[in-house]
Amino acid sequence: MKKNKTILAALFTTCAVILTACGGGNSGTNSTNNGTTTDTSNSSTGTVSGPIPIGIAFAQTSNVALLGQDGISGVKIAEKYFNDKGGINGTPIKLVLQDTGGDEAGAINAFQTLINKDKVVGIVGPTLSQQAFGANPFAERAKVPVIGASNTAKGIPEIGDYVARVSAPSSIVAPNSVKAALKQNPKIKKVAVFFAQNDAFSKSETEIFQKTVKDSNLELVTVQKFQTTDTDFQAQATNALNLKPDLIITSGLAADGGNLVRQLRELGYKGIIVGGNGMNTSNIFKVCKALCDGVLVAQAYSPEHPSEINKTFRQAFQNQFKSEPPQFSGQAFTAVQVYVEALKALDSKSKINKLPLGQLRTELNKQLLTGKYDTPLGEISFTPIGEVVQKDFYVAQIKMSQDGSTGKFVFVK
Repeated sequence: MKKNKTILAALFTTCAVILTACGGGNSGTNSTNNGTTTDTSNSSTGTVSGPIPIGIAFAQTSNVALLGQDGISGVKIAEKYFNDKGGINGTPIKLVLQDTGGDEAGAINAFQTLINKDKVVGIVGPTLSQQAFGANPFAERAKVPVIGASNTAKGIPEIGDYVARVSAPSSIVAPNSVKAALKQNPKIKKVAVFFAQNDAFSKSETEIFQKTVKDSNLELVTVQKFQTTDTDFQAQATNALNLKPDLIITSGLAADGGNLVRQLRELGYKGIIVGGNGMNTSNIFKVCKALCDGVLVAQAYSPEHPSEINKTFRQAFQNQFKSEPPQFSGQAFTAVQVYVEALKALDSKSKINKLPLGQLRTELNKQLLTGKYDTPLGEISFTPIGEVVQKDFYVAQIKMSQDGSTGKFVFVK
C-alpha cells in the first residue's frame, strides 16, 4: 500500500506551501485561484450530468509553459478525437483547464479548483514532477484519480493509490541517450554533468545519468548545478569546459536547458550534448536556435510508431500545427485516452451518470489501472501501484536548419 508515503508527502507539501507563501518561489501566476486553498469536504457530492469533466492541470504561464503548451496541444486533439467518436458511449467529455504556473503552490491551487469547484472525475497533470510531489497528495486525500503525463521522477506512483502516470520513469528512458552518444563516438572518456538543483525531476534524472556514466566506465569530471530560472551559465560552463569533457549531459527544463546549450556552443564546445526529458520539446528550438543542432534526447514517443491511433494523432497534429507531435503531446493525448477508455468500460457495467461523484472517482481509478491501451505510445498498461508498463523507447537527435529558423527531432537507430 502507498498510504504511509502519502501522509508524509502531504505533511511535506503543507510545509512547502507555507514556505512558498513567505519566501516566494520561481513560479508564474495562477489567475484562477489567486493563491487560495479550497475546502475538500464537499468535493465528492452529487452526480455527473451532461459532458463528463476531466481536469487538465498544466503550466500555461512561467518558464514551465514551454512544456505545458505541448501538453495542452495533445489533450485538445484528444478531446476532439474522442468526442467525434462518440465520447463515453454517447456522452461527450469536457476538458477543464487550470493553469499550474511553475511551482508547487500553483499546482496545488489548480488541483483544488478542479476537485472542488469543477467537480472533475479525474485529473491529467501536473506538468512537473516537482509540482506532482506537492499537488498529488491533495488529490489522493480527496480520492480523485491523477494521471501524470510528464512526470518521470522516481517515486511519483508511490505518492498514493489514486496516482498513476503514462510518462515512463527516467530510470528506464534516460540511459538510452548516453548509449546513443557512445555509439556515435566510442572514444568518449570524460563526462561533465549539469542539472537544475531546484527541480525534483532534474535531481532524480541526474542521478540516473551519473549512474549510467559510472556504469559505462566513463570519468565523471564535474557536476555543475544551476536553477531552472537561470539565464546566465557562463561560470558553470567555463568551469566544465576547462576540464575538456568529451560529453556533456544536462538535466533541466526547456528554457534553461536551451540557454545552457547555446552558451556551451558559444564558448567553443564541439562535443556531443545529451539533454534530459525536460528538453523533449520543439519549444527548445526558439531558445538555442541553430546551436540546438546535434543534441541527443531519449524519448518515450515517436511520431513514426505504426499504431493506427498514432497515425491518426500524428496527422491531426500536423494538420493543426504544421509540425511533428512532440513527446509531451503524445503522452498528454494518451492520458486522456486512458480516461476515456476506462470511463467507457465502467459505463458499460453501471451508468456513470447514476453514480455519486465520489463512487465514480473510486471506481474509475480501479478501472483505469486494470486496462490495456493501444495508444500513440504503443501498447501500455499499469502496475498495481500505477506505474506505466511500456515496451517501446527511442533516441532522437535535434537537426536545425542553418539559420536556426526551423528544426526537428530525427530518430536515431
